[in-house]
Amino acid sequence: MFSEEQLLSVFRALSNPARRQMLVWLKDPMSFPGQKAEDVEIGVCVTDIQRRMGLGQSTTSQYLTMLRQAGLVVATRRGKWTYYRRDEANIARLLETLRDVF
Repeated sequence: MFSEEQLLSVFRALSNPARRQMLVWLKDPMSFPGQKAEDVEIGVCVTDIQRRMGLGQSTTSQYLTMLRQAGLVVATRRGKWTYYRRDEANIARLLETLRDVF
């Protein structure tokens, strides 16, 4: 069950349309141009997310950090690159909390 503080973090992260869009796009990592099947389990490179969003590198990174801190995505470093994927287990836990609370 998510605490009230965790729920506030999630609601803040989801209050921005660009962050919500990132989360939706990460649902289908193979929809990103150049995505390799062997990388699906670690996620999508931040550079590919940035390119698709059309935002600057720092803004994209800040948005992804906020989603990570809210427990909605997981970051994995591979060399100098960071990959992001949805945290499906935590998202399921969030939805269960929302059903119980509301």
